[in-house]
Amino acid sequence: MESGADSGAGVEGGAGADSNGEFLRCFGRQMKLLREAAGLTQAQLGERVGYGEAQIAAVEQGRRILRPELVDAVDREVCGRGVLVAMKGEGQAVELHAYSDHVVKGILQTEEYARAVFRMWRLLLDEETIEQGVTARMERRKLFARRPAPLLSFVIEEHVLQRPLGGPKVLRGQLEQLLLYGHERNVELQVMPTRRDEHAGLAGPFTLIHLAGQRRMAYMEVQDTSALYSDPRKVSPLEATYRVLAAQALTPRESLAFIQKLLGEL
Repeated sequence: MESGADSGAGVEGGAGADSNGEFLRCFGRQMKLLREAAGLTQAQLGERVGYGEAQIAAVEQGRRILRPELVDAVDREVCGRGVLVAMKGEGQAVELHAYSDHVVKGILQTEEYARAVFRMWRLLLDEETIEQGVTARMERRKLFARRPAPLLSFVIEEHVLQRPLGGPKVLRGQLEQLLLYGHERNVELQVMPTRRDEHAGLAGPFTLIHLAGQRRMAYMEVQDTSALYSDPRKVSPLEATYRVLAAQALTPRESLAFIQKLLGEL
């Protein structure tokens, strides 16, 4: 994101105006949903993060974007659990690469699978909060429809694809959706077999986000704590780790065949 976007100007013109404008509107809608779920007014949220009520309203209306450090603060105040932090990077990514070791990556999830995941949270979430979270997650899937299409790749642990969160029907729908995504030309899905005797990802899941202009970021979350890094000293080792993970996993073609086999066993 360009820091100049926080100067109060509207969406800029040019070739990327439509996609940038859609991202701002999507971000604003999610921020509003999370703010309301947290029981905060625009004025109350603004006071907590050092922003004016009118500025909060402008962000929610998709007319401006927060500075990166303010996105982190807002996410904490509205109990966003990393949703806004992730969107900050995903919204303008030209490449996104993610390793998942416990659930299917959020932007790959079906609505039913996402709802099942949120219902597993402890402490238990109320139904309104669950639906807010599902809505936010579904909005993030618009990344797949963006043009020009970003390059997306995912390494997913085998056991993640066998865990029937929400029941067999929900898992079937999720696997079917992965097959659809996996056949897109800009998407690569790779399965990491459980029986591999070498594994580079034992330190946990992470997401790599490449922006225009060669900017690179890494996003990580553990429990209810999330962080977005842009320091090359933090990002570069994770990029190296992801390359090894991709080499250790099944190829994209083998992975789609594996997912098809799992579907046949349900």
